[in-house]
Amino acid sequence: MNTSLSTPSSHQWRFVSPVFLLLLTCLGFLYFDTAKAIVLIWSRSETFTHGFVVPPIVVWLIWRQRQALRHLTPKPSAVGFLLLTGAAFAWLLGDLAAIDAVMQMAFVSMVVLLVPALLGMSVARAIAFPLAFLFFAVPIGEFAMPQLMVWTADFTVLALRLSGIPVFREGLQFVIPSGNWSVVEACSGVRYLIASLTVGTLFAYLNYQSTSRRVVFIAVSLVVPIVANWLRAYLIVLLGHLSGNKLAAGVDHLIYGWVFFGVVILLMFMIGSHWSEPEPEITAINAKVRAASPSISPIQYGLVATLLLVILVLPRVALRVIDQLDSTTSTPQLTAPQTLSQGWTASVAPGLGWQPAFQNSSAQFQKGYTLDDQSVGLYLAFYHHQGPHRKLVSSENALVKTNDPQWTQLLGGSRAVDLPGRSIAVRTAELRKSAHSGQVADERFTVWQIYWINGTLTSSDILAKAHTALNSLLGRGDDSAVIIVYAPKGDDGLGEATLAAFMQANTSAIEALLRNAKVK
Repeated sequence: MNTSLSTPSSHQWRFVSPVFLLLLTCLGFLYFDTAKAIVLIWSRSETFTHGFVVPPIVVWLIWRQRQALRHLTPKPSAVGFLLLTGAAFAWLLGDLAAIDAVMQMAFVSMVVLLVPALLGMSVARAIAFPLAFLFFAVPIGEFAMPQLMVWTADFTVLALRLSGIPVFREGLQFVIPSGNWSVVEACSGVRYLIASLTVGTLFAYLNYQSTSRRVVFIAVSLVVPIVANWLRAYLIVLLGHLSGNKLAAGVDHLIYGWVFFGVVILLMFMIGSHWSEPEPEITAINAKVRAASPSISPIQYGLVATLLLVILVLPRVALRVIDQLDSTTSTPQLTAPQTLSQGWTASVAPGLGWQPAFQNSSAQFQKGYTLDDQSVGLYLAFYHHQGPHRKLVSSENALVKTNDPQWTQLLGGSRAVDLPGRSIAVRTAELRKSAHSGQVADERFTVWQIYWINGTLTSSDILAKAHTALNSLLGRGDDSAVIIVYAPKGDDGLGEATLAAFMQANTSAIEALLRNAKVK
């Protein structure tokens, strides 16, 4: 059926479309640094390379809906305005807390929410899936890596034992008669998971019409890569064991993994295609929709666009004002004291050769302290003027890097520590230094970690980021630090007892050090 384009809605689109494209351009200009950071991650990380194809796919999906959009009258939405304002504020908080993922998610949210804010909810509903699919361009998902690694290790060890192969496991490392294996980032399966979920979601949208089938297939595309990665890890270890470590070691380890994953995903799509539903014929939208959506004048649209531009500009202006309030150029200073409270005196730090991998701190020191036969190491790293390249809470900061040739983190958890007048939660870990010639056994250390956020102690990454953002928003600055104490593990929890005694005696002194280092 031929539909005339000379309708009120088509007339409205003629001047609304350029306005929308202009606002989109302004958004890209104002937040160019965030958009650039997203593209850089696409280019350097194989996990997120698919991001390059997401925007073209979104444009193509919207283009497929052009016949339906022609019959909708664009009209600004108050709900869209509120949501866009919230996204802009979220970007500001993300910048203040130096959380790249929040900034990037907020930026893409602003791109998406420009549609309902300027064009209306009916237009947004018509292209709801393409708009939602744009979020796959955000390079997020690696937060699931630690849990995926644990699950992979759990399954691999269980499957090996069920296969009759004896396994000794410590953390993410395990030993079988033919050699040593460990689950590292590449074994987590997060790449397979993100790739499967992205492609599976698009497949479900294009091949199914019912919501239930789409949801089921998306759920399958989420579960299948996880289970497939478990099987992949088990089969690689088994193949290495049976071949005397001649196969499935080194580069071919990863090649076999991708081949196996490709076969599994192909089978998933082949099976899913049996339940495909034909796409309904695109017809004109009922005229009642047009009648219920009266158009507004170009002048009114100009005012709306101006208000939207103000909303987009405000976070940048607020950030500039906050930066000027904290414009000091002084460098924080941290000096290791020779004595601490209750007789703890400076000495050589235990675990010689190990230092926490906290990057680009403004100031730091590492020192050992002893009292009688007790020995404790203290590491402080102070952060000021945090940003993309200097931030306290980051996936780049860790007790031990996974490629460290000597040190391995085995266990992790948390516990409450009673201090004079209060109780705090600390993050716990156990480190092992591999035995070398001349050593009788591995060295093991108990480690406690806690964040100091402008006077507040917390062991939570999320709370640390939240306090940092709040302090910056209130003009108090973003000065923060990590406090790490460690001691030889010993027998019967001796390391825990040593650290507890040290923290009970010296937490106040450590906080005073950090307050004095704080930039005034």
